[in-house]
Amino acid sequence: MEFHIKDPGLAEKGRLRIEWAAMDMPVLARIREEFARERPLSGIRIGACLHVTTETANLALTLKAGGASVALCASNPLSTQDDVAAALVAEGIPVFAIRGEDRETYYAHIKAVLDTRPHLTMDDGADLISTLHAERPEQAAEVLAGTEETTTGVIRLRAMARDGALRYPVIAVNDALTKHLFDNRYGTGQSTIDGILRATNRLLAGSIFVVAGYGWCGRGLALRARGMGARVIVTEVDPLKALEAVMDGFEVMPMEEAAERGDFFCTVTGDLAVIRKEHFLRMKDGAIVANSGHFNVELDLEGLREISERVRRIRDHVEEYTLKNGRRIYVLAEGRLVNLAAAEGHPSAVMDMSFANQALCCAWLVKHASELEKKVYPVPEEIDRRVAEMKLNAMGIRIDRLTPEQEKYLSSWEMGT
Repeated sequence: MEFHIKDPGLAEKGRLRIEWAAMDMPVLARIREEFARERPLSGIRIGACLHVTTETANLALTLKAGGASVALCASNPLSTQDDVAAALVAEGIPVFAIRGEDRETYYAHIKAVLDTRPHLTMDDGADLISTLHAERPEQAAEVLAGTEETTTGVIRLRAMARDGALRYPVIAVNDALTKHLFDNRYGTGQSTIDGILRATNRLLAGSIFVVAGYGWCGRGLALRARGMGARVIVTEVDPLKALEAVMDGFEVMPMEEAAERGDFFCTVTGDLAVIRKEHFLRMKDGAIVANSGHFNVELDLEGLREISERVRRIRDHVEEYTLKNGRRIYVLAEGRLVNLAAAEGHPSAVMDMSFANQALCCAWLVKHASELEKKVYPVPEEIDRRVAEMKLNAMGIRIDRLTPEQEKYLSSWEMGT
């Protein structure tokens, strides 16, 4: 397949939306100008499995400006923006993604990207790299290196490295400070609330909002829910994160207790079966349940079906499960990423930093991949700091610099009080 999208006729609408997003992505725009001059990716084929959004489109165009041949598929069946896919195809970038595609088509699209024989892989959730390793191990030897965008994918890749299964080095872009401190916290916080409100049009003020997981995404979501007037409960398995949530002013308790109290529930853990049958059975009539972790496994939907006597679609992105006890549970976006399935994903301003890291890491890997072992690496500190500096410059913000005396003091042990 040269490409597989819903409708090439949507290209003009997509082009305008990509342009709108670009207005709030000044760091990536500067990198694109630099790439166009220096062409650091000339001759490099990049296979990307990412959410096909306006922000991703600007990343793909930046990589193309750097000389790369880019092929793109979706990292989630419900996150594709079909007009954006059409616009990228019109720009000569093969895209294999259709919003709402079934599982078979989803993996056929991943294999179509692998058919382009990429030198670099770019993942959001590690489905591309896991498919490559499981089904085409001989092809993995052709890959120089890869990058991974999200927490779930990094967890999977570290497990592969630990088991000796990883066949090439991968940079965990998710772990860059300019990614997870901003994208995960402010991006997930805002976009998840946006998705829940678009799907339900319910009032958050005065409600009880249960956040499962207090990593950076959970912190952002709890913060934004409280900002909308909700009373927030946090559930955790990590005592340090639970303690932090308490110190941040949130109630903390097991999901078993929270299930009886919550009006809204949202999982952001990266693990499976966080909300299970026993929790659904305790929920009040009308409880709204969503997920903003990468995969829909965070909600035990099979278990929910087992205890339900009827399931119906009551409005866009809302499925009503009527339990055998008569109570109704409302699941948003089929349990998939609610911020992308029911809304548009993270704001462009935070994806600007995330995708700046992606682009610069690709150029860095072209130069240094041969020096690396087959394991997961952090984003080089110089890239992380450069992205932060570029973002501050774009915002018109200046900061202090250390004086020579201060630098000497910080690097010495002789000087005391």
